[in-house]
Amino acid sequence: MQELFSVKGKKAVVTGGTRGIGYMIAEGLLKAGAEVYISSRKADSCEEAARDLGKLGTVHAFARDLSQESECRLLVEQIAEHTDTVDILVNDAGVTWGAPLEDYPDSGWDRVMDLNVKGVFNMTRFLRPMLDKAAMPDHPARVINISSIDATMVPLFPAFAYGASKAAVNQLTVHLAAELAPNILVNAIAPGPFPTKMMNAILDEQGDEIRAMTRVGRTGEPDDIAGAVIFLASRAANYVTGAVLPVDGGLSTTGAAN
Repeated sequence: MQELFSVKGKKAVVTGGTRGIGYMIAEGLLKAGAEVYISSRKADSCEEAARDLGKLGTVHAFARDLSQESECRLLVEQIAEHTDTVDILVNDAGVTWGAPLEDYPDSGWDRVMDLNVKGVFNMTRFLRPMLDKAAMPDHPARVINISSIDATMVPLFPAFAYGASKAAVNQLTVHLAAELAPNILVNAIAPGPFPTKMMNAILDEQGDEIRAMTRVGRTGEPDDIAGAVIFLASRAANYVTGAVLPVDGGLSTTGAAN
């Protein structure tokens, strides 16, 4: 069973891996024995995360703005300087923008869509040759897209582009799963509330209410998201593709608890 769920020795790319859910995923993969490549828009964030995560295993960090096609290409080129194969791609890099409907700016909409949707698409297609090269008949390569329960639920705050972008990620996941099989399996994870920089403000204001809404009475923890990624990245999920796995304490599937 340990081998069934093992990612030891695998090479994993985690975009947005310097903070929040991406950091939790990178940390979990390193603890499980993978070699991890992380990216973020800010160089200082990359340096800090690489220093901390490097205590757990081999990690490489690159500062790239993945909302731009050229930056996605450059990141893939930098990764290729260290390895010619990638077993796991976790597309986590994302951004949100909140504003009232009447004030919602085109610039905010474009920023969210460019990173959350186009960045996922570009990173997947540019890394495809390295994913194909890593794939084996009994263990395909993996793409895991980080979506959100906001793709299927009305968000708690007016982040109109964010929910729309994550719904697009869900559809893109299904489309890519059909396109890239059987060498590459493509799935998504839809997290609920986790204590991240993106969620901290609303958790500070409404944390008790949000925790009470879940069926398990709490927000997510690092092991919750890392465990889901490791399952989808391991041989245990060899027969799973095109799925969107909610990791949200039942919030999106059973409805709010109160």
